[in-house]
Amino acid sequence: MHLDRRVASIRSDGTCTVYAPNFMPWNLYLEQAADMDARVNNLNNFYYWCASRVLTLDRKYAKEILNSIGMKQAATDRERAEIALSYHCVTLTDVYWARGYREKLSYGEISLYDHSLSDAFVDVSLRGRALTAQNAELLPVRDAAGDISTQGAAPKAWIRREGQFLLLKDGDAGHVEAELTASRVARCFDVPQVLYEPWEYEGQQVSVSRLMTSRERSIVPMEHAEIWAANHGTDIYSLARRIDLRGYCMMNIIDYLVGNTDRHWGNWGFLMDNRTNEPISLFPLMDFNQAFQSYDTLEGARCLTTPGSMSQLDAARNAVRQIGLNQTAEIRREWFPDPARWTMLQDRLNVLRTQ
Repeated sequence: MHLDRRVASIRSDGTCTVYAPNFMPWNLYLEQAADMDARVNNLNNFYYWCASRVLTLDRKYAKEILNSIGMKQAATDRERAEIALSYHCVTLTDVYWARGYREKLSYGEISLYDHSLSDAFVDVSLRGRALTAQNAELLPVRDAAGDISTQGAAPKAWIRREGQFLLLKDGDAGHVEAELTASRVARCFDVPQVLYEPWEYEGQQVSVSRLMTSRERSIVPMEHAEIWAANHGTDIYSLARRIDLRGYCMMNIIDYLVGNTDRHWGNWGFLMDNRTNEPISLFPLMDFNQAFQSYDTLEGARCLTTPGSMSQLDAARNAVRQIGLNQTAEIRREWFPDPARWTMLQDRLNVLRTQ
């Protein structure tokens, strides 16, 4: 399902019907064929799609999260698919979901956007603490779905305040500080971005940010877009540059300046219009808790968002040549308690200003 539109159906023998091909998830390919190979592939692809909507075991406290809702520590796609299907595969990433044969649910009845999250789960997701027996009994799996389906390795938890979804993100003090500082730097440039602010949880600083998706807007990470691109005779780099050249260039500029080494394919992708299921742009820059890594050389690390082997410096230089630096405000010295980081940032800025 996409909102209340039936997109496809799949049966236990792998036969399927696609009703709205333009609204299929980008990381799900189903073939309407009767031969055995196609049916087996359909089931495998469907279980993979379901599994992609459940956190992986490299997420900190993943085992504690799964234990708290009475689920096995799933390793295979089939096991993780069973977890996702138990809460209809809903996420805070998009408006896809699954319902069973003859089930009469509507999206409004199970949507995470329409129902409050339970703060009872924050301790589990952010600190790895087990729920009390009473809380575990009262907390349905659906109330934990937002946390179960959120990807990434750092501990994080969703809360809802005054009608807004907020993501609390922890880690060691250095990672939290890096994310907050990098967010301050990024705001000095004209680029859409998720804003990370300081927040205190149980006397310790964490970062907090607002949800970028809604009933109107979804996101498709590049690891999903790669599947779509392969099935449509293109590649993700050409696709990104065609849809949002400016956003693509600014991502490479900011990541170089702040030394972000974690721009993997789950950390960038497309912002989608849910009315059409078409991409609007790259989604806002996000996830800076690995900023200021490989910050001891001017070249930086290998760029993860370009085809072939290229340094972050070369990727940023190419970007500046195409769209300019687009700095809109002064970066302040007092944001950097470490003088070496401040010096390296200035050196990197100066290199790009000479393009």
